Parts: sequence; C-alpha cells; structure tokens
Amino acid sequence: MPRHQRLLDALNDTPTRSPVPEPPVPLVRLWLLRILLPLGGLRQLLHDGQGVSGLLATLGVPHALREGGTDAAGLVAIRRVLESDWQALEAQADAFALPVALEENLARLAALVQLSAVDCRLLGCACLLQALRLFEDAADTLGPLTPAKAIGVLATLLDLPEVAVKRALAPAGVLAHSGLLSLRRAGQGTLSTRLELFSASFAEAMLAPDTEPLALLRGAVASSAPARLTLDDYPHLGLSRTLLRTYLASALGHHSAGGSKRGTNVLLYGPPGTGKTELCRTLAAVLDCELLEVSAADEDGDPIGGEQRLRAWRAAQRFLARRRALILFDEIEDVFTSQTEGDVTGLFALHSPNPGKHRKGWLHRALETNPVPTFWVTNAVGEMDAALIRRFDLVLELPVPPRQVRDSIARATVGALVGAETLAALAASAVLAPAVLTRAADVVRQVGAGLDPAQRDAALLALVNHTLRAQGHTAVMACDPQRLPCTYDPRLVHADVDLQAIAQGIAHASHTGGVRLCLYGLPGTGKSAYARWLAEQLGRPLQLWRASDLLAKWLGASERLVARAFHDAQEDGAVLLIDEIDGLLQDRRGAAQAWEVTLVNELLTQMESFPGVFIATTNRLEGLDPAALRRFDLKLQFRALRPEQAWALLGSHCAALGLGVPEEGLRQGLRSLASLTPGDFATVARRHRLQPLRSAQDFVIALRTECGFKPGGVGAGTMGFV
Repeated sequence: MPRHQRLLDALNDTPTRSPVPEPPVPLVRLWLLRILLPLGGLRQLLHDGQGVSGLLATLGVPHALREGGTDAAGLVAIRRVLESDWQALEAQADAFALPVALEENLARLAALVQLSAVDCRLLGCACLLQALRLFEDAADTLGPLTPAKAIGVLATLLDLPEVAVKRALAPAGVLAHSGLLSLRRAGQGTLSTRLELFSASFAEAMLAPDTEPLALLRGAVASSAPARLTLDDYPHLGLSRTLLRTYLASALGHHSAGGSKRGTNVLLYGPPGTGKTELCRTLAAVLDCELLEVSAADEDGDPIGGEQRLRAWRAAQRFLARRRALILFDEIEDVFTSQTEGDVTGLFALHSPNPGKHRKGWLHRALETNPVPTFWVTNAVGEMDAALIRRFDLVLELPVPPRQVRDSIARATVGALVGAETLAALAASAVLAPAVLTRAADVVRQVGAGLDPAQRDAALLALVNHTLRAQGHTAVMACDPQRLPCTYDPRLVHADVDLQAIAQGIAHASHTGGVRLCLYGLPGTGKSAYARWLAEQLGRPLQLWRASDLLAKWLGASERLVARAFHDAQEDGAVLLIDEIDGLLQDRRGAAQAWEVTLVNELLTQMESFPGVFIATTNRLEGLDPAALRRFDLKLQFRALRPEQAWALLGSHCAALGLGVPEEGLRQGLRSLASLTPGDFATVARRHRLQPLRSAQDFVIALRTECGFKPGGVGAGTMGFV
C-alpha cells in the first residue's frame, strides 16, 4: 500500500471515503492540536470517551496513556504529550501547506472568481473538514457554536485575524456571493454544519488532481440534454420565437465582448408538459451555445433545497462568466414564492428579523446583475411577487398548443397507434399537454405487442385520462356526446333569421373584426348545436364553456377564468361559446355582492376586445344586463319547430335509425305537438339505444311523452293516429 494511502487511512481511522490524495500530516496534526488544546476540545473528548483511541493514536499519544483512564492525572499526562508536539509544530507552522491538489485547484478557482488568500484558506479548511472524518470529529468536540463563536474558532484554527475571517464569511463576501462557501447563521450547529460548501461533492472534486473548474459544479449544475425539437415545433408562439432568439443572441454577443453588466433573464411559465424546458434546449441549439441546468436533485437522487440551488446558480454565474453559455433554472417554485420562510445562509443579512424580505431584495439585485443569461421555468406565476416578475426581460406563457398544433402533435405522437376517431378526440382536448400524450404513447408502445388495435385506443385514452383527472382536468371522451349528429340541418331549426345566411355573413365579417352573437330561446331549440355547426362552417375549433365552469369560490378567480377563456380562444383561433351565460351576465342593478358587478365588467371588457367569434346562449334573455345586450351584434331567437320542420326532422331520424319512411297519417299527430324542439328528437334518438323503437309511430309516441314533461304538458292531448 502506498505511504500516502496508509497515512490517509490512519487519519480517517477507516478506509478512505474518496480517491483523494493524502493531506500533509503536519498541517492536519497542527489543526487537530489547535482544536484540542487552545480551543479546549481535549477535555470534552476525554469526557465523551468516543473516538479517543483513534484520534489520540493519530496524534502519537502512547497506548498506555490512551487506555489509562480519564481522571485528572491521565488528562495532565496526555496534555503534556500533546503540548510538546503542538509547540514543535507551531514553530514550523509557516512552512506547512494544504494538499498539493487542493492548493492547485484553489489557485485556479481564485483566478476564476477572484478569491483572496483568506478566502482560499477558509475554503481549503472547509473541504478538508468535510473530507476527513477525524478532523470533523475533532471539531465536534467544541460542541454547538454560534456564528460569532464559529468565526472565532476559525480564526484560531487558521491563525488568521478574526476580523478578516468575519469579512470573508460575510453575506456580501466573495465566498458567499459566489455560492462556494457560506456560514449558516440560523439555528444550532457544530463547525462542520456551520460551514456549508457549494455541494456535497465539491470537497471531493477539490481534493482530486487537475480538476477542471466546471467539474466543481458537479452534483449541482449539469449540462442539459440535447434538444429534440426545433423552433418550427412552436408555431403558436408567433413573434415571441423571434424575440427570444434575437434577444438572447444579442445578450450573448454583449456577454462575450465583455459589454453590459446588466442581467439577462427570461421567465417561462405554463401548465406542466407544454414544452418549456424543451424550448430552452432548442434555443440553446439554435444559438450554438452551452446550456447548463441547475439540478433539482443531487447525485444520490435526493432533492436539493431552494437555498442550495440559488447558491449553485450563483456559483455557475461566476464559473461561466467568460463562456458562451445559457443557464436553465427549472422548477423555481421553491425559490420565487411570495411567502418565503427561513434564512438562506450566506445570501441574506446576518440575524435578519425578516429573512423573506432579504431574499426578495437579494433576488432583485441578482436578476439585475447576473452575467450569464438565464431561463427561469415554472408551472405558475400566481405565487410570485409582482416586483420580481417585472425584473425579467421577457415573460412568456407556454399554454397548451392551439388546435392546429395539437393535431400535428397527435398525428406525430400517436398517429400509428390509434384510430382516426381517438386521434381527433385527443387533438380536441384543450387541456392535454404534449408531454402527457407522449408519455402515455411510450407506455402503450412498450406493451403494444399484447394489445389489439381496439385495446390500444382504450389503453391510451385510459392513461391520458388518469393523468388529466389527477391534474383536475376534464377527461378526453372517445366519442364526443355533444358532437353534431349526422341529421343536423340548420334549415330544420326555427329561428327568426336565415341561419345559413347569417353564417355566410359571419364568415365575411370575422376577417375584419370580432363578432358577438346572443342566441336565446327555450331549452332544446338548437342554440348550442347551431354554434357547433357555425364553427365547422368557419373551419375553426369550438371552445365550449358553461357559465358554471367560469364561477369560482375565491375572490377574483372568476374574473381570471373568464379572461383565460377569451385568451385561450384567441390563441386557438377558436369560436368561443359560453352556454347559459345568464349565470354570468346578470343585471348589475340587482347585484347583491360587489364581485357580481366586477364579473360582469370583466366579461363585457373581454367581449369588446375579443377579435374572434363569440357566441352566448341563454334561456332567459330578460335577465341579462342591458349593457351586455347592447354589445351583441345580433340577438337571434330560437323557437319550437314549425310543423314542416318537425316532419322533415322525423324523416331524417327515422332514416338514420332504420325505421323506414313515416306514414302520412303521422303528420297531423306531429303537428299537434306545438312545443316540439330538435332537443326532443335528440333525446328520443338516445332512448332508442336503451329501448329500441320499432317504427316511426313509436318515435312519435316517444316525442309526445317528451313534450308531456314540459311545463303545461304542451302537446300531451289525444293524438289522431292512436
């Protein structure tokens, strides 16, 4: 066994914990003796009795004395042996140095981040304290230390002026500012727990020969995975793609040329799985620069807290200051919250009564001065302080992509796995994030050999819907129960205008501005169905919201939901339909709560500014706010069917259900149902699945029953054909 290995094993009293070179024995011995003698650790060591044999043997105390007990005489004898050695080492202290590898790495690091001699001495001590077990055990004999006492111990241990140690470990010092070494100021702690290094693997890397500076970031900052997408995969971002690319290119150019010291920061937010992280990787690839990610977990897979991640980001800013690089700080929820608790040691003020306030101030300054452009990624910005948000150069939301993009993603991801109907249903979901679909597709592919085509559709939908429900979203329906039936014909809807002519007019007018329609009338008269048909005629997706979907129990949340509905429809290029809008647009003159007024105001504002086609339906036109009524371009009334419409609709339904052509004798009985609507026909058609009808006459009898459930039992009298 090499000599240095034997010595290191002896120092640790166990096999070496990492492949590091041997620290010079004289320096380690001197530090151990300073801890035990002038700092008073010997008495506690002998009192506890733990580790006595190993530590004292390392320091050359004879076996007889080590085993002779811990009475006063024994303590005096041991102290006499140690003091003799200590005085000899103190006389030569100026000749001692740190391990060669550690010295060389500290020199490289000092040049990179401008460390002083005191900084290097403290950092070297902290590395050895973490790497050598007996050194840590010896320091633990000093017991819990306050921050001030820890500074005093370090001053004695390293033979440095206490004021110099205090200045070097101050929050504004280079060590803390760069994230390399911080003095934890909160709670109780021994010397080893008071000194917090950049990462768990930092000491090991510093003690290894010829360590590259970037290798010191291992475990806290890592190279990002290569990009899998291109900017063409983000067409829904529009001009924002160009802004991101050109702004970052300019920032990198200034950075490489040693230009402006102003920070460059981009905030990306949106639901999980919408491609925020992939966009960062794609931009780095387009700009031909490195992208390094601040890790959320260490090399053992354990989570890294927000404070340590901030230190890692700060260190990376120093390490990468002269490189063409970008930094990705993902999952920032534990860093940029409005309610901050606890202190971030080394970053904020000493003994602060309000550490959250200092975190905010520190972040403000950090976002204004970071030299390496940074992406900050989160799922939501609701908990972020507004003062922080305004300090980002670009703030960009990545929503679930619009329908056209979702179609492309669905075809590329699962087009070969599922049928056309399932594919259309997946693309129609406005809450299904691409990453959710991709993960479900990967699972189905892995088990695909054991599934037939029909099972693949069901399995994929089940996987997707389990995730959507867990996220609080509506599941994807394999067969949309609200889709237009094959029997739909706008000529068989009784409205006070020509619905086909209205569709042509809207198609022309929608190119020059927003269109706002109010469809009113009795339930079942075809209002929502016409909105669906109109969207199909315009070649646009339909986004349907019920009034109840937009009402929330928290103050201000309903207004945000309304704004979101209009925003998403605009981004999707969709026709926006709000059903039963009387639940949202009630007359403000009868409002009992202030939020009812603000909700109506928000909806009116969104209606006026919406550039697309907006359709509202209601059964109660008389209850709507007068100001809202004035804002609709058209108010279309839908009524019960005319007799000729009811007869034609009966014929189409009977043909679709295989019931044959209705006999002429049924016409008069159908005419007597004055309250008949398209909704009644749809209800009877659904009933046929459960209780099959045998003839057109059965269909008419079922229609009569439906009309009998209406107020007044309209049309429930005796029918001539019975």
